[in-house]
Amino acid sequence: MSDDRIYPDEPAGDFPEPPLSFEDREGRSIDIEPYEPGDEEALVEMYVEFDPADRAQGIPPSTEERVRDWLELIVDEGHNVVAWHGDAIAGHATLVPDGGEAYELAIFVTQEYQRAGIGGRLIRALLGYGASQDVDRVWLTVERWNRAAVALYEDVGFERSGTESFELEMSLQLH
Repeated sequence: MSDDRIYPDEPAGDFPEPPLSFEDREGRSIDIEPYEPGDEEALVEMYVEFDPADRAQGIPPSTEERVRDWLELIVDEGHNVVAWHGDAIAGHATLVPDGGEAYELAIFVTQEYQRAGIGGRLIRALLGYGASQDVDRVWLTVERWNRAAVALYEDVGFERSGTESFELEMSLQLH
């Protein structure tokens, strides 16, 4: 947690609140909904099968036991939305309290659903859901070489707020 994190002065804007449905760039019907306890097994399955090349900063964890422990923590304490394609989870985004007044954002889209427009919609739905839950400040870290992710976060409204050796910190204000 960084006590001196900088946030933009102006709110990032209005974000849609889930549930919402859309067609991705591949023509698949995607539904974004708040996480429900019955989603746990599908979410565990998504993360156990997650491509190791898409893991960043040590998450998601790589074993089922660690995935379950990690999900228990972020689901109990945070705000979560899930992108569904039929009965399969295509992506998951979470806002986890950082111990202060802010929340850290993390998003995961499985490899077969990447580059189809799901990530941006998932982040916007998560921010809309977070705003409805009285979340005000959101931040994230991203590997600075991940230009596609940085561009996506900037498009959503995040601003660069700090840098570390391999990571870029970004933040936004919801209210």
